[in-house]
Amino acid sequence: MTGLKTWPLAERPREKLFEKGVAALSDAEVLAVLFGSGMGGAGALCIARNLLDEFGSLREVVCAKKARLCDIKGVGDMRYAQIAAVSEISRRVLETPLKSRSVFNHVSDVEAFLLASLRHEYKEHFAIMCLNSQHHLIAFRTLFTGTLNAAAVYPREIVKQVIDDNAAAVILVHNHPSGVSDPSDADIRLTRDVKHALKLIDVSVLDHFIVGDNSVFSLAQKGLM
Repeated sequence: MTGLKTWPLAERPREKLFEKGVAALSDAEVLAVLFGSGMGGAGALCIARNLLDEFGSLREVVCAKKARLCDIKGVGDMRYAQIAAVSEISRRVLETPLKSRSVFNHVSDVEAFLLASLRHEYKEHFAIMCLNSQHHLIAFRTLFTGTLNAAAVYPREIVKQVIDDNAAAVILVHNHPSGVSDPSDADIRLTRDVKHALKLIDVSVLDHFIVGDNSVFSLAQKGLM
């Protein structure tokens, strides 16, 4: 196998990045730059191409579980850690502005953050966004994890977490692993149950977002609260 060092400088991913900018790189080249070097007899670009061939897209590579990633020759724990770190960096970057301004003035930022946090999950996760009195994000808390199509949610545990975070308001969040963000009747009933429980401690439920594959559904916007 011919190594990257024997390639013309302009065709090596890192040198191409320096010369033309990161946007000029293909998905495989971006991964190759992240990996830096090969492993197990496979070059960085070869590993990257194998990952894209297996998973179909850069997004699916970044969202893949460790066991599946490590099935690809040359990945291993170190490459998995690099990919997982990139995913977490993206999530934290999207979270940062929500802590310094009202989430309701930047709904698109909230949706982007929630998609980055939950759209890749293969099980249903129920979370809350705890907000201060200015509706800035205090913390995003995943409280319950369930199966492919359900998660048991206990309002008293939500109340306890809200008190611990000293939140003035909350937004409920859960994902639908099916990819369809439309609410079920059970989702609507749960929203009303949690609203009632939090009303007893004078905390408002401002919305309930359901995260699908490419969309986020707002129960408040649809008048379902």
